Amino acid sequence: MARKRKGLPVHGWVAFDKPKGMSSSQAVGKVRFLLNAQKAGHGGTLDPLATGVLPIALGEATKTMSFVMDGQKAYRCWVRFGEARTTLDAEGQVTETSDVRPTAEEIEAVLPEFEGDIEQVPPIFSALKIDGERAYKLARKLAHAQNGDEPALEMKSRAVHIDKITLVEMPEADLAVIDVKCGKGTYIRSLARDLAARLGTVGYVADLRRTQAGPFTENQVISLDSLESMGHSARLEEAVLPIMTALDDIPALALTEAEAGNMRHGMPAPAMAVLSRSPDVKVAFGQTVVVMEGTVPLALARIEGGEIRPIRVLNL
Repeated sequence: MARKRKGLPVHGWVAFDKPKGMSSSQAVGKVRFLLNAQKAGHGGTLDPLATGVLPIALGEATKTMSFVMDGQKAYRCWVRFGEARTTLDAEGQVTETSDVRPTAEEIEAVLPEFEGDIEQVPPIFSALKIDGERAYKLARKLAHAQNGDEPALEMKSRAVHIDKITLVEMPEADLAVIDVKCGKGTYIRSLARDLAARLGTVGYVADLRRTQAGPFTENQVISLDSLESMGHSARLEEAVLPIMTALDDIPALALTEAEAGNMRHGMPAPAMAVLSRSPDVKVAFGQTVVVMEGTVPLALARIEGGEIRPIRVLNL
């Protein structure tokens, strides 16, 4: 007999404004505790150094996390020129210095080179796995073995996509504020390192804030202080966004009562019959859709072989 989960069956999303110094896992645990939710997960890791939008899925919303993780991200990044650091951020040890300080004009001239599909080497202090172990754990072991020297850990380059990178301002001669819109898997710390190298100097991320993760933006976030002030009360429900918030860009198709009953038990529905009732919804065969029972999302499904086949059924 399966052990019953502790907590309440809370389903939906919290657009959490993660504070600096808190890991993504700690944030999930904190939100889950405050809402007394049975199940929770996050829609994309955010470094402890960084602040900003961390979407946290509760209950059945965890089945939709991939749509948030695969969505566009946006960041505001503060790049400090003149020092290179082991972790590529303010927490690392200084490994190199340079007297070169690029001007705003020089920065703006090279930014287009970093847009589109580019190759990027991830930071050695990252959550990527190497032979089954997290890179940052391997890096710490190597640094300890080498008495604190920069660990010689080889990271393979990979393709990432950057939609837009913009210089916002230069409040100091060695500090540039940059906005980045990018795809899944982009490391802003690596971008700062590579940008500095292209400008003939070295640099690191002095501060970082995520302003968008998939459909979630800064306009929706709720802070830890606000959540804690609500306490274990009905008001906490105000912080929980509907599951459909993460599925706004996915075509929605309505099912009849009979079709919904079958889908709930993992059975497909006839594609042509369902599509004929939603002529304004444009769907391609093989595309992922969300099927609805009235206003309630019933399942994530895919159109294959003349059928709408369930991928993940939502038990709401």
